[in-house]
Amino acid sequence: MLGRQKLVLASGSPRRLALLNQAGIEPDALRPADVDETPRKGELPRACATRLARAKAEATLEAVKLDDELRGAFIIAADTVVAVGRRILPKAELVEEASQCLRLLSGRNHRVYSAICVVTPKEAFRQRLVETRVRFKRLNDEDIAGYVDSGEWRGKAGGYAVQGIAGSFVVKLVGSYTSVVGLPLYETASLLGGEGYPIRSGWLDAS
Repeated sequence: MLGRQKLVLASGSPRRLALLNQAGIEPDALRPADVDETPRKGELPRACATRLARAKAEATLEAVKLDDELRGAFIIAADTVVAVGRRILPKAELVEEASQCLRLLSGRNHRVYSAICVVTPKEAFRQRLVETRVRFKRLNDEDIAGYVDSGEWRGKAGGYAVQGIAGSFVVKLVGSYTSVVGLPLYETASLLGGEGYPIRSGWLDAS
């Protein structure tokens, strides 16, 4: 459609892209932001997620400004943090990290914070933070070993992917399922629509 407002997703995550597509939204480009995601000393989980989403949005905005095709596009950035109390769990890359996360989450409640940051064509920043409570079943040694062997956890906050095998660990989820996957769709669509992005333009092609 001539003159349609463009949209950039500040992520290379196939999960976030799939969620946007599920809502009938197709970004024009993926521009993953190169941001250090290490939590600051003493930083609380919700503050960490909010800061990182904003940092990713700012980094991608600077890149988009240099691109004639994308300059003035909407930008969506997001960050997801899994926490037990005040403790932020890592985005597991090592087997031992994943095992430690699963042992910590076993049989107890944890919280998932997903922050989104939308940048408008006028470079205004709009943010939302979504908190979801999740409870895992008690995991035995076979559960943990089998899940670690699957490799599904790699690079995932808290060492698990709720949309995969780990969905069978969830006893209860209170809040936004899509937020736990990595992008809260209701809040994302609301922010985009509220700023004038035509969120329904792709709905006819979504069926």
